[in-house]
Amino acid sequence: MTRRQDRSGSGRLRHSVRRADLTAVPEVRRAVRDLVRQWGAPGSADVAELLVSELVTNALLHTDDGAVVTATVAPARLRVEVRDFTPGVPEPRKPEPDASDDCTHGRGLVLVQSLADAWGVRAQEAGKVVWFELDGGQA
Repeated sequence: MTRRQDRSGSGRLRHSVRRADLTAVPEVRRAVRDLVRQWGAPGSADVAELLVSELVTNALLHTDDGAVVTATVAPARLRVEVRDFTPGVPEPRKPEPDASDDCTHGRGLVLVQSLADAWGVRAQEAGKVVWFELDGGQA
C-alpha cells in the first residue's frame, strides 16, 4: 500500500511507495491522473499515467528499497520525479524485436524517452531521481 504524504490542492503530490509494493502502482497512477485533470490538461493524463507507471515499476523492480514519487504542476508543465535509494544511472536500451526473453522488459525508459517532452536522471547522495516533464497548461 502506498502511503500518501501530501496531496493538497496546491498542484503537488508526494507518495512514498514501500519496497517491492507493485500493488501501489495503480494508486500512484490515479493520483497523477487526478493532478493532471486539476492542472487543466486532461489529454496528458494517459501519457502521464503510463510514464509514472514505468518509472515507479522500474524503481521497485530494480532496487532494494521503496521509492518516493513527487509530481508538480505549473501553468505550462507537469514534472514527475521518482526517487529511489540505489546508486546507478539507468539508460534506455532498445529491446531486440526478435529477442527470446520476455518482451515486456527493456521498454520503460524507451517509452519515457519517446513520450516525454523532457526527461533525465539526477544522481543523489543516496540513490537517484528519474524524472519526466510534459508540456501543457490550463485549458
